[in-house]
Amino acid sequence: MKFEEYLSSLQQKTVAVIGIGVSNLPLIRLLAERGVDVTACDRKERSALGCLAGELEALGVKLRLGEDYLLDLRQDVIFRTPGLRPDLAPLAAAVARGSVLISEMEVFFEVCPCPLLAVTGSDGKTTTTTIIAELLKAAGRTVHLGGNIGHPLLSETGQMKPSDLAVLELSSFQLMTMKRSPFLAVMTNLAPNHLDVHKDFAEYVAAKENIFTHQSFHDIAIFNADNDTTASLAERAKGRVRLFSRKRELSDGVFLRGTSIIARYNWDERVVMDTSDIMLPGVHNIENYLAAIAAVDGLVDDTTIRAFARSFGGVEHRIELFRTRNGVRWYNDSIASSPSRTIAGLRSFDQTVILIAGGKDKGIPYDALGPVVNEHVKLLILCGATAGVIRRAVEEAPNYKGLKIVDAADYREAVALSDRAAQSGDVVMLSPASTSFDRFANFMERGRAFKEIVNQLP
Repeated sequence: MKFEEYLSSLQQKTVAVIGIGVSNLPLIRLLAERGVDVTACDRKERSALGCLAGELEALGVKLRLGEDYLLDLRQDVIFRTPGLRPDLAPLAAAVARGSVLISEMEVFFEVCPCPLLAVTGSDGKTTTTTIIAELLKAAGRTVHLGGNIGHPLLSETGQMKPSDLAVLELSSFQLMTMKRSPFLAVMTNLAPNHLDVHKDFAEYVAAKENIFTHQSFHDIAIFNADNDTTASLAERAKGRVRLFSRKRELSDGVFLRGTSIIARYNWDERVVMDTSDIMLPGVHNIENYLAAIAAVDGLVDDTTIRAFARSFGGVEHRIELFRTRNGVRWYNDSIASSPSRTIAGLRSFDQTVILIAGGKDKGIPYDALGPVVNEHVKLLILCGATAGVIRRAVEEAPNYKGLKIVDAADYREAVALSDRAAQSGDVVMLSPASTSFDRFANFMERGRAFKEIVNQLP
């Protein structure tokens, strides 16, 4: 179904959009501008929306706010916000009454006029997605970048051409109810994550599988051969499988040999580039490039890949060097909402660092974080709901030797403590290993708040 046809089909129906946030606001505005009877639902009270409430009402949007925002939904079509489980009782009741439960991303897959490339995984999604998109742009393609990366694309579909490419980052929440897959799917890695929303790790993995489950044999699926879970999933892909590996050579895929990144297909191999070409620090970024190179193989030439890697400084909030002061380098790794991300960040440096960590708990184990902190951290500053959990993981680790751990009330105190302790040549990094929802709307707001405090240092 084409985009305009879909919008026309909604004009005789009532529509509810759940969540007045980044992913749904363009959709709400688009539906209202097209004359659709739309109700925007959100747990927030009107005062929390500020002037946005009046702006939406001026467009003809009905607002349903507060604790009862999901009660007795009876609209013909209900757009679910990604973080809301589709089997939540009020939503299940609405579906039983005849409502169609859908999401912005599901509709985009239905109406997008150009080929789709998508990336999912536990870690590395955003950087890998960005590298793929930027490489394709460097090769002269028109690329639309969006999805979980923070930019919804549905409202822009009318401007897309069949010759364009859409490159998406997809979360497990977006994939839970997906009934279509992209022509090229990338799975970076899988580890326990978001277990505060998913019932268990099995459900989390099952959601991720939808990125390739609905492919045909004409399509391409790319998997991390070094991750046990993703390697096993590769056996179930219907399309052509490409693997990538940092640890072993592959007969069909992209791998690391010494410091050379090799692409090999049907035993015909070539050196794409050297790891010294990669500006981003850390072995996890080598893995991100391996995945991206596998994705763009045949679409982007190696000269373009090398030139890009030498200049690409990374994505905001992902081991982002944003200030050097008195010889001390300050890094914002606010994207690290799980222990595995913080572990990867710590391993990016050849020296021990001052680490600021802690946030909201999402029900995942922290045991693996403790030994890595003891090995890579010289001072640990904790704040947020997970401070105690992280402290226990560190102190109960077998290699704990009395690492200094300090509690801070907030980031302002954490920055002040770090500033007093740091000496020229040191690294200070915010890498929370936890979600931001104890104090911030999202990891972007958290990272920018941290940077603002550091940048206020004289």
